[in-house]
Amino acid sequence: MLRGMKSYQVRRVQGPGDWSASLLLDDFTCPWQAGAVPLTHFRALCDDEQLYFRFDCVDHDLVLAGGDNVRERVVGSDRVEIFLTPTLKLDPYYCLEMDARGEVLAYRSRLYRQFDWDWQFPGLSVTAGIDGQRYWLEGRLPLATLRALDVLKPGARELFAGVYRGEFSHNADGSVQRNWLPWVDPHTEQPDFHVPESFGRFVLA
Repeated sequence: MLRGMKSYQVRRVQGPGDWSASLLLDDFTCPWQAGAVPLTHFRALCDDEQLYFRFDCVDHDLVLAGGDNVRERVVGSDRVEIFLTPTLKLDPYYCLEMDARGEVLAYRSRLYRQFDWDWQFPGLSVTAGIDGQRYWLEGRLPLATLRALDVLKPGARELFAGVYRGEFSHNADGSVQRNWLPWVDPHTEQPDFHVPESFGRFVLA
């Protein structure tokens, strides 16, 4: 792992459910748009078999797109995202984009933006809910899958991960304003999560 890289500790539990045992990750930024950062909370836990994660987002103007397929609906909607990669060469990396309804766009990619839309994340489970001006999303990733993808190396307790939010809102004319919130600011001129600089590391306790 690189020195100086942002880290998040994934605490160990005996099964899912007790989010009070987790550390709060809430230092998301708005590097490409001025203004207040909408409240965005991320938590993660692990046990012997799964990596569990949860997002809680305040959203005063929820955008949920229609479409004929999951890709159209998720890409046009408020959503949260997790990217995982074996190395910062991003060759390959794995992406989960999950909207407030719990629909998931999972795909594999290679630098730069060589997307494989037919790929699916084995064993992924996601649930979500909308509560007034908030939404939440929980999921689990099998550690066996992370090992099979080489994201989690044999005997290792660290992995490269990016955590993001796409915050959409309606303009007065009905068009949609898109804002992008990374955990790690990649310092790109235009919004871009698909670069090595947007990744941090998860440390499994």
